[in-house]
Amino acid sequence: MQDMAFIFSGFLVGLIIGVTGVGGGSLMTPILIFFFGVKPYLAVGTDLLFAAFTKMGGTVNMARQGLVPWRVVAQLSAGSVPAALVTLYVLHTLGPATEAVQKLMTTTLGVALLLTAAATLYKVVRGKQLPRTLAADQLDQATRARHWSLPLMFGAIIGTLVTLTSVGAGAIGVTVLLILFPLLPLPRIIGADIAYAVPLTLVAGLGHASLGSVDWPLLAKLLAGSLPGIWLGSHLVSKTPERLIRSVLSVLLAWAGAKLVLI
Repeated sequence: MQDMAFIFSGFLVGLIIGVTGVGGGSLMTPILIFFFGVKPYLAVGTDLLFAAFTKMGGTVNMARQGLVPWRVVAQLSAGSVPAALVTLYVLHTLGPATEAVQKLMTTTLGVALLLTAAATLYKVVRGKQLPRTLAADQLDQATRARHWSLPLMFGAIIGTLVTLTSVGAGAIGVTVLLILFPLLPLPRIIGADIAYAVPLTLVAGLGHASLGSVDWPLLAKLLAGSLPGIWLGSHLVSKTPERLIRSVLSVLLAWAGAKLVLI
């Protein structure tokens, strides 16, 4: 029975990731901690590889639809991956299962979820309706950041946050992309957000695996549900009521974040 619950949870989160670009760490990690009683360090490590393989499947689907702006992906990855490696070194030095590190993870995770909830709600309230398609010359302009250093800087911040908590590559990443690339259509924003998270979560997840922070049987069950879920979600990305989904997500994330900060 619990195995089916893991598979269903993976499917639901994969579906939400495909539709909104949000939901990897921000939903799966709290689900593992609160509903299944998984220890925080195992939840973070397992979720990072869950996100990597799930978003890899989503990236393939979106790339086939021409929705992944690879220049944007490269710029963010150049900042996030090195930051992830530095954070992993710090975790390796301190040890991920120590009480102090687990407290740091849960508190940082809670703050990250509250920021994610705020970012998601901001997109609902203040977000502009972006065009769905652009001409080739417009697309080239839309994938150029306001300054070359900004994607590196924001990528480094997200890389550190994701490695510590598995949260940040979703709603925070989408919000950063909307700020840095305001002319990019929303489906391409989501495509970039899902694609750049793949190398980041893969590097961070493998680093956690080397520390013994991954539950491999649990990961297999989650992926059995999430891969079909993100395949379906990536095909529905242009047809869903985005504001409604993001409004519900912001409430769920705020609840989970507040609970983690207060424990």
